[in-house]
Amino acid sequence: MASIILEQVAVEMPVYSGTQRSLRRAFLDRLSNRQSKTNKELFVLALDQISLHLKPGDRVGLIGHNGAGKSTLLRVLGGILAPTSGCITIEGQISSLLNMTSLLDPEMTGYENIETARLLLGIPTTRRDALLQDVLDFTELGAYLEMPLRTYSAGMQLRLSFALLTAQQPEILLLDEVIGAGDAGFFKKATQRFGQLCEQTQILVLASHVLPHIALMCNKVIWLEQGRVRKTGAVEELIKEYQQAVHEVSHPGCPVQIR
Repeated sequence: MASIILEQVAVEMPVYSGTQRSLRRAFLDRLSNRQSKTNKELFVLALDQISLHLKPGDRVGLIGHNGAGKSTLLRVLGGILAPTSGCITIEGQISSLLNMTSLLDPEMTGYENIETARLLLGIPTTRRDALLQDVLDFTELGAYLEMPLRTYSAGMQLRLSFALLTAQQPEILLLDEVIGAGDAGFFKKATQRFGQLCEQTQILVLASHVLPHIALMCNKVIWLEQGRVRKTGAVEELIKEYQQAVHEVSHPGCPVQIR
């Protein structure tokens, strides 16, 4: 059974002040045990003492303003970022739809990208033919799959990467603002495919500024603020509270109506 347990997880992110912002220079300074007078390395807490316990059936929406820690938390769950402190225990196969073009090589053909993605995603050889047919049907790229990816339009690349990333059968699915990408036709197909994928998934974690998507796909909400969990609760109740808080910040002193 899939599960996610975070205990007091914190993530520090480096920032730089002063006129010198070269990462190479900072690295050399560290090797020589030297601190540049014009470049002090500072850290901010992107996540601060996050504790969570998710189990099968959880459909969790992450809400909060830009910089609240939503994407950082998803990257920690996906193994992209390592926590500075705390403990993470995850059981189950994870699929992360965080970077739509992360699997693609512009110099490879579409077919070569499909095979490379199959290996990277751990899709077994027994599913190779099924994967290929699925990508063909979804993307409708046809003969373009014989051409290098650098000849594709942005929309064609999006269709291919989306098809590959959603071809997995994960137990845990991580999403970050991907539903609204593409044209109207792609949006409709992507929404249907998301529905099918979510039905097969034991745990879903979705970060989005589009609250109707949260309300449609999730059964609980985590409200993040300055890297901390401000509140966890039921979808409708917490979304209304969040909307009211955002309205009060944007329009102090004005009455608010929540519909």
